[in-house]
Amino acid sequence: MIIWLASYPKSGNTWLRFFIISLLFANNKKREMNLNHLQAIMPFPGKAQFENLVKDCLDFEEVSRNWINAQQKINSDKRIRIFKTHNMNIRYKNSDFTNLNNTLATIYIVRDPRNVITSLKNHYSLKKYNDAKEFMFSKSQVITLSEIEKKKFSKKKNFQLPQVIGSWQTHYRSWKLMRKNFLLIKYEDLISNPQKEFFKLSEFLGDILRVKFSHKQISESIKNSSFDRLKSMEDNYGFTESIYNIQTGKKNKFFYLGPKNDWRNILDKNISNEIASEFEKDMKELGYL
Repeated sequence: MIIWLASYPKSGNTWLRFFIISLLFANNKKREMNLNHLQAIMPFPGKAQFENLVKDCLDFEEVSRNWINAQQKINSDKRIRIFKTHNMNIRYKNSDFTNLNNTLATIYIVRDPRNVITSLKNHYSLKKYNDAKEFMFSKSQVITLSEIEKKKFSKKKNFQLPQVIGSWQTHYRSWKLMRKNFLLIKYEDLISNPQKEFFKLSEFLGDILRVKFSHKQISESIKNSSFDRLKSMEDNYGFTESIYNIQTGKKNKFFYLGPKNDWRNILDKNISNEIASEFEKDMKELGYL
């Protein structure tokens, strides 16, 4: 069965992913954590998961028709797995992204869209904030490999496949309907009170996995997965999941501003007002307005 670690892009998914891996590996004293360990929680959909199911793994239509088939194949051995995803939890042309038969639990990370927009602009090499705003407002937004990445990754055994992410709002709404074993985590709460939020997450995971994590294990995992530590790893060794800049051909920084990304100091007032107006109901529900 699958535990989903789901989020709209640039909402803290990788941060939480690294924390969970650090927590699960906490008893292995010989293991020095680095960004390569993120492969312990792989993205879905990924090429390897659709082997022998699709002819063209970059064809979104073909991939979407086989979402459930791939999950049934994964779950055939009855083991528990955690997958990262940016895909909406939707029904697309009679194909469900997932269902309760394949899902054990869901951890959903949400972030104030006024902070998401700056990270989106950097990550996807968007020229203007208006471009990033339109990206975030689009209810039919799909992310896939750039032409540069297709050339570099297409022959590799595994890489992320096209994902429909919709708008920030439709993404959040699609996943909050997942009532079975559902945990909502706010990025801002992780920043302001990491002890409380990471302990809450650890307790949730422990209940699902039937494991008791100690106070020491959780505290060490929080320290291991700090933004500064992750950023330092990327600066020193690079990061395979960062995206190539379409203008320069070089990779953008994945761990960009993190906690320093405060829309009040960065974002044009007109853009922030437009975002607040577009997503008003959900931002109020989440306490962002």
